[in-house]
Amino acid sequence: MKSFALVRADDSDKVKIALHDLERYGHIQFSANPRCIEPDIADDLLVSVMGVPLKSKCNSAALVELNNHAGAAISRLKKIHPPAHIIIISPRHKMFEELAGKFQKYPEFDRTFNQQKHPDNLSMVQEKEEADKAVQNE
Repeated sequence: MKSFALVRADDSDKVKIALHDLERYGHIQFSANPRCIEPDIADDLLVSVMGVPLKSKCNSAALVELNNHAGAAISRLKKIHPPAHIIIISPRHKMFEELAGKFQKYPEFDRTFNQQKHPDNLSMVQEKEEADKAVQNE
């Protein structure tokens, strides 16, 4: 049973890092490339899934289809601390079918980092990868 992860953040770099963290540290498998979704739509989805009023709006958001069952994705998500707000949307949510139908129509989310603009973010990702390699080699 597939599910979606909705990633919301203040800026696109935080969304990029969160997507990386989901794959690398959460061991969550994407079944398709992440898609760019309008921040207003992401905010509406959050309110619909969580059933609570919105505390703050996001400025960037991505939607990604997962190979993992929603319960497994939530369990793995609890073990990592990405720099973004991530919501797992399962088939039990009323908007799941609508998202599944529209998913391919959303443009792909650009996951590349602009090194000149934000060199600190790129080095943070590289440092995490180096630390992960060091742990694996021990």
